[in-house]
Amino acid sequence: MRVEPHAVGSYVHALKRGARGLPLTRDESERVRFTRLLFYMNDHYSNDDWEKNTEGLGLFGRPQEWPERSPLVKILAWTLMPNHFHLLLKETEDSGISKFMQKLGNSMSMHANLKHKEKGSLFQGSYKARTVATDSYLRWLASYIMVKNVFELYPGGLERAGKEFDAAWRWGTTSYKFSSLPDYVAQKTSPVLEKDILAEIFNSVQDFKKCSRDMLEANKMSKELHMLAMDA
Repeated sequence: MRVEPHAVGSYVHALKRGARGLPLTRDESERVRFTRLLFYMNDHYSNDDWEKNTEGLGLFGRPQEWPERSPLVKILAWTLMPNHFHLLLKETEDSGISKFMQKLGNSMSMHANLKHKEKGSLFQGSYKARTVATDSYLRWLASYIMVKNVFELYPGGLERAGKEFDAAWRWGTTSYKFSSLPDYVAQKTSPVLEKDILAEIFNSVQDFKKCSRDMLEANKMSKELHMLAMDA
């Protein structure tokens, strides 16, 4: 998946992988930091000392002396995986997505190098991006990003999660914090997210859940058909 052309108003699936398959985050504090980065890097204002300046202000606190927040993009959905992350973004200004992804990646690489006394980029090249062309694909993609990927982390993996869908759904919405899935299921307001069109194309939480179940079943059938074709 390369970076496909997109214009203001486009919805984009962005993906960035760790170099050599290595983990992007190595402990809970780094995963929490990634969550905070989605908020603080999504801003025209930049401050290299943002962590020090926001100390004691909570997860997404903002110092009063900073200018009013002006996001570069809309973040509709996200999931952090061990060695990559997925974002569903909306381009709201020219080059907003590329600027946001650059700020996000640079901050993660600099932090990792400083903390772990390493050098070089944390990532395997630049980010990849695919433009979303239809509402039906957007529905599928939201489930893919927030459910399929989270379910891969379910104890026993994706196959077990598919067999224990309701239990995996509860786990993914209560036990794994590094995704926007809990925000959608609990219908919470997150400073990171702007649900935008996703609030319209899913009629309810149950509609989202059904779409996710159907997506996983279709994914399973596709793999089974592929295996049958290979054996033929």
